[in-house]
Amino acid sequence: MASAACIFCRIIKGEIPAFKLYESDKVLAFLDIQPLSSGHALVIPKYHGAKLIDIPDDTLTEILPIAKRIAKATGAENYNILQNNGRLAHQFVDHVHFHVIPKPNEEQGLGVGWPMQETNMEKLKALQEQLQPKV
Repeated sequence: MASAACIFCRIIKGEIPAFKLYESDKVLAFLDIQPLSSGHALVIPKYHGAKLIDIPDDTLTEILPIAKRIAKATGAENYNILQNNGRLAHQFVDHVHFHVIPKPNEEQGLGVGWPMQETNMEKLKALQEQLQPKV
């Protein structure tokens, strides 16, 4: 189910060129054209879905091994695997995609803030009780 306006669906259909690293019937991996570092790649399902929950499990099972192979191929000792869902989570293309981003030094690669909250064991216990039956 492709979207005519989706840039990733257009890449999958061959309408837009890409520097492909891997392709199967379910997954495509290619170099990011605006990389954060050398080797920055995207791994995308060929199935169009905006968020992770929209993608069939049998497609998702192929994505992480390909991300792993790309990370290994880059030779990066440090790297990030990133997947965002929704605008507030910094998703700009509404087609699920996983970034493989080598982190060769402090300046290149992904820069991340981590605004940790204070530990509250009672709130964590309540949240566990709420979420666990749904998982």
